[in-house]
Amino acid sequence: MAAVLERSYIEICGFERETLQRYREITVNLGLSALPGGVKFPDSAGGFHYAESGKLLSITSNRFIHWSTSGDTVQLLEQSLDTNLLNNAVKLKFTHCTVLPGGVSIQETLNNVIVLIATNQSVHRIVLLHPTRMYRSELVTEFQMQSIFADMGKLSLQDPTHSAIIPMTTVGQTAGPSAATAWLSHRGEAHYALALPAGGIMVVTFPPHNTQGSVTAVELKRSSMMQRLAGWMPSAIRGEQSPGDLALSLAVRELEDDSFIFAICQDHKLRMWSFRDQTCLLEADMLEYMPACKGVKRVAGQGHRLRLAFSSTTGLCLAVYMAVPQRGQFTVLQLVATDSNRYSLDHISSLFSTQETLVDFALTSTDIWGLWVDDSNSTIIKYINFEHNTAGQWNQVFVQPPPEEEVHIGVDQDPRETYLEVLFSPLRFTASAIVKALQIYRRGSERIVDLPWETLKKEVTVAVENELQSSVTEFEFSQEEYRQLQVEFWSKFYACCLQYQEAQAMPLGLTISPHTAMVCLFKRGFVSFLLPCFAVDHLYLSYDEYLFSEEETPIAEDPEVGRDILQLVQCLRLVSDAVSGEMAYEMEKALEHLQSPERAAELVLENMLANDNDNMIEDIQNKLQDIRNPTAAMIVLLREMDLETDSETGGDGPIAPGQSLNVRISLSQLYGSSTAVTVVCQAVCHMAMTRALFCRDLLILQKLYLRLGDNVFLGGGAQLLQLQQDLIPRSSHLLSSYYLLKHISQSLASTVPMDIIDANLQHLSVLELSDSPALATNRSVLSPQTVVELFYQTVARKAIISQIYSQQQSPSPGNALLHWPHMASNVVNLLAQLLWPSNPGFQFPECLMANCQYTQLQEYVRLIGPWCQVNVGSCRFMLGQCYLANGEGQKALQCFQEAATEVEKEEFLMRLTGAEEEEAASTPRLQYYNKVLRLLEDVGLPELVIQLATLAITEAINDVRSQAALWTRIFKHHLDLGHNSQAYEALTQIPDSSRQLDCLRQLVVVLCERSQLQDLVQFSYVNLHDEVVSIIESRARAVDLLAHNYYELLYAFHINRHNYRKAGTVMFEYGMRLGREVRTRLGLQKQVNCYLAALNCLRLIRPEYAWIVQPTSGAMYERPGASPKRNYDGEFAADPVKRQVDILELKDLEKEYILARSRLTLAQHHQPSAAIAGSASAVEMVALLVQTGLFDCALSLCQTFKLPLMSVFEGLAFKCIKLQYSGEEVQNEAWNWLAANQLSTVVNTKESSATDEAWRLLASYLEKYPSPNAQHYRCVINKLLSHGVPLPDWLVNAYKAVDAASLLRLYLNYDLLEAAAELVLEYVDALLGKGHQYFGIERPLSATTPSVWLPYTAIDQLLQALNETQTSAATYNKVRDKLDDYHKLVQQTTRRRLLAQ
Repeated sequence: MAAVLERSYIEICGFERETLQRYREITVNLGLSALPGGVKFPDSAGGFHYAESGKLLSITSNRFIHWSTSGDTVQLLEQSLDTNLLNNAVKLKFTHCTVLPGGVSIQETLNNVIVLIATNQSVHRIVLLHPTRMYRSELVTEFQMQSIFADMGKLSLQDPTHSAIIPMTTVGQTAGPSAATAWLSHRGEAHYALALPAGGIMVVTFPPHNTQGSVTAVELKRSSMMQRLAGWMPSAIRGEQSPGDLALSLAVRELEDDSFIFAICQDHKLRMWSFRDQTCLLEADMLEYMPACKGVKRVAGQGHRLRLAFSSTTGLCLAVYMAVPQRGQFTVLQLVATDSNRYSLDHISSLFSTQETLVDFALTSTDIWGLWVDDSNSTIIKYINFEHNTAGQWNQVFVQPPPEEEVHIGVDQDPRETYLEVLFSPLRFTASAIVKALQIYRRGSERIVDLPWETLKKEVTVAVENELQSSVTEFEFSQEEYRQLQVEFWSKFYACCLQYQEAQAMPLGLTISPHTAMVCLFKRGFVSFLLPCFAVDHLYLSYDEYLFSEEETPIAEDPEVGRDILQLVQCLRLVSDAVSGEMAYEMEKALEHLQSPERAAELVLENMLANDNDNMIEDIQNKLQDIRNPTAAMIVLLREMDLETDSETGGDGPIAPGQSLNVRISLSQLYGSSTAVTVVCQAVCHMAMTRALFCRDLLILQKLYLRLGDNVFLGGGAQLLQLQQDLIPRSSHLLSSYYLLKHISQSLASTVPMDIIDANLQHLSVLELSDSPALATNRSVLSPQTVVELFYQTVARKAIISQIYSQQQSPSPGNALLHWPHMASNVVNLLAQLLWPSNPGFQFPECLMANCQYTQLQEYVRLIGPWCQVNVGSCRFMLGQCYLANGEGQKALQCFQEAATEVEKEEFLMRLTGAEEEEAASTPRLQYYNKVLRLLEDVGLPELVIQLATLAITEAINDVRSQAALWTRIFKHHLDLGHNSQAYEALTQIPDSSRQLDCLRQLVVVLCERSQLQDLVQFSYVNLHDEVVSIIESRARAVDLLAHNYYELLYAFHINRHNYRKAGTVMFEYGMRLGREVRTRLGLQKQVNCYLAALNCLRLIRPEYAWIVQPTSGAMYERPGASPKRNYDGEFAADPVKRQVDILELKDLEKEYILARSRLTLAQHHQPSAAIAGSASAVEMVALLVQTGLFDCALSLCQTFKLPLMSVFEGLAFKCIKLQYSGEEVQNEAWNWLAANQLSTVVNTKESSATDEAWRLLASYLEKYPSPNAQHYRCVINKLLSHGVPLPDWLVNAYKAVDAASLLRLYLNYDLLEAAAELVLEYVDALLGKGHQYFGIERPLSATTPSVWLPYTAIDQLLQALNETQTSAATYNKVRDKLDDYHKLVQQTTRRRLLAQ
């Protein structure tokens, strides 16, 4: 570890960056009026440290209270370095009172913390619960807890138990006490020692807070005669006191059962009072310890101060500061007790201070710490060991300088941006200073409260820009003029901020914790902490008079080397003084723009040589000649500044494994509060800033060495060569490293929206890095944070604390004291090592990535790029992550590819690839590629996935499994992008047949869903033809017919390859399934089209091959993936039955087509019929068609399937009957089905009804479809007669001409005797030659014509019926007579024929 030289400290400011007013105001009004005269006391401050603040396991570890006074106000602030305290700030305002110097004291008991306050008119005691009594459990795991001040507002501070008015001891006295001190006795009484204006001391006493009693007051005077004052009535018996008796500073110490009050008085005398005996036990003239004190005695003392310190080894020590003009002095005395209750003072040492004004000082058992302000209001802090010191040499404390009075703006910089960067840097200005400056600058009456950092930045920008705009009178400017205006107005605001920052930085006091040795410096606006200064920093920062008096340094053990180092540092100081502000800025810019530090140092040196008006170079050269071995000194300094370590700091394991839960919880919180985070990280920043300047000056000096050559080198060329080849590159590297640390320490973290955080966590889980630094639960209340603070809080603190306590030999780290100088130095050094870019650890970039700080991470990688050779691949990977987050995918891919070469060399990348479990690749690089591919997939960049996977395939030459996985990835993303041809090409490259088949199935399904069937059909499918067919077939049989068109795809697939028989088979199967499963009009339409397509396919091939195998029923399809042994229920399936194969020829398909077309026709005319028509047979279809009135279609179907037409004629006859006797509505509806049949086109001028058209349709069918024996006529007439409908004449005439005998039998069957008789009469007349043509008789009865016949059986039946019917006698006679006439003629004709033969 870097050497720590505890002879100097450095101040680290605990700036607040939030503008929220944290103090709760509580007013205490006792009804007093202000004293005349208006005495004002200077503002003061102090601190209280809990007794167990140095114990790790205590709830008050690293916990303390700060207070400050200003007029009538006391501000109390409780802070902790371990946890953030809530409601921890309170402001007490005492109306018409002024808080006395030394009037605030805080003490603790077992159960309480008691705040004692003395004003010029009142005393107050505030009793609060002790932290150990506030929490139920000793284990406090929260990162935030309530302060002891949380409930102070509930106390009634005006009550007599809390407040009392100081009695005025002199009648007419108008001035109040001028100094005070307060303490708590071991009995619990609260005592206030007050310095009375006329001299003497009054002690006001509160009884113990938990007992009843009145407040008492006692006045102490130099005479041994004392009078106790009961109640508030002072004694009237009092000796006269001289003004010299006025106490300027008071201090109290309880020893045994007495309290000793020490007072340094205006007459330069120290007096010690016994409170128990109320006597003055000791009086010592302090001028006796001062040399050359002539004239001092005659002047009343004004600024004397008194402090006490007690330790078990030295006893009680007193330090008295004698404020003598031009020569202040500290005198340290030891109180010695002699016999018979007598005391004396032993002089230990006298220490002289500088001429500055003392603000405060503190005494410890070994040291005096002093705080001064010089004429320019600059703060000065020094400390000295009052027993062991060399010639009164005070040790240095390097205070933070105020911000620069002028801001350097480069020619390439925007003034506004430059000023904003300086103003809102984490190190320079407090938020309250900026807010106050803004209020003054805006000249507004409204108060600015609770503004976030970024909002405040915008407000400042708007205010300055508005001021600039309002002052402008011209409308046009040159760019240079506008720039000058900007500089003018921004510098004006900056000067305002400087004034308020100076006021905020005014020191009020300091305190040293006796338990942790932590030194705190109280300023008006904030609190600073003092940390030990590292040896290198000490040498560089030391004032000249100190540096020249140094005789040894802990950096080097060899005295000769040590002297060389001191000489070299003196040369560096000269170089630093010679570097102008302009050249320092140029050097800074060179580092920022990644230019060579060595080249930049040469330019600075050339500038120094060209502008060396004070012969500075000559002075440096003279100093250099005093250095015996400069290379050895440089090597020691470079080694001391190099933070590179061999092993990685910290780890991800638990803190202090094996220790108790209490220890582990305490360690997990140690230095975790916002205050500690700020202090530690700012300490790193200051170290980086100091050492960057050190390295800059060293590099310039080395360049000067090269230029001077042998003139200053005693060793000659060998040392010059070593300087050039080794030391200069090392200095350059260190300069770049410390510049990087300085940059990141001042770089603010960005606030991240929740959606980006969620996306980042998703990416980390893809990379399996979710266990690495992620968003911590204890988010800092700092607003904003620097990225180093973010890193320390989320990652580094745990690693650092773990390392510190793992190195301790003590078996119980919980008992170790938290010694602040040692612990703080360790933490700062280890944090710097974690941030050091040349160390193997990679936690800082990981933390930035995990917390979505992409801009800062990019800048970090940019800055280390040219010179850092550690974790190069990891940095490229991180840069790729940043590009991904910013949407620059192509750049990200380039970075990921560059990182691949370092996979087996760097710990982060090895951890990245080592987490791969399943599908472990053969090489780490392949594992890395798999991780990156997953990440790119998660982000949604398929084009980049394809590029990287193509590259990764070259790495997997001998790994078939990885090749298959990569080609599958390429296929998938090409397919997702719609690159169908490339997806097919990738599919053909997959070496794994099962993966290839899966991808083929996916290709088919996706292209079908996208309707990109042209591509799917046209691919060649070399060696995959049967698989494609099988996939499409299985999909076709497994999915909904209407939702997907796999059958049509398969048809197109076969057609494209001229396989017409398979195409026809596919379409026929499609049609069959449509008929079974899709009982809709659309389904029937598709079925017709399918059968047509199947017919076309078979007609395209030779007749002997025009056949197909009839597909099996749907239930018998082989289910993809189905068990060959079990059925749906899991039972063993029966042995498959061998089925007969049916062959369908072209004529069979034509029949199916016509049947399907008839179904469609039916569905088109009668929608509900579609549900039952799909599976209806030809016979059933005829009935359905007839029922619907589609007689043309029914007749066509009957002819195709050779079915009788009787049902058609019967149906039509029945419809004619219905129409004949129906109303107008039915008549109108009849036109629908009449229109669906093709009527003969007969021109008819007469308007016909639907009934007429129906009869005409029937007549046309009877004529068009003749039948043997006129069966159709008989069927129709039979139907009509069965319904009692008179036969139309045209029907009777037509049937007479065909089969009069059948007509006669029909008449007889339906008892139509009159019609039958009429028919017989006509028929006989026809035979006799009268109208024979109407009965289809070619020739009537004659001897030369063929014989004729009569249906005698029917005629006999008619005659019988007529004979039996009484009303038909006439008819009977007519028929009988007509038959007789006929028989006569038959006889004649017969005779003639016989004669003729």
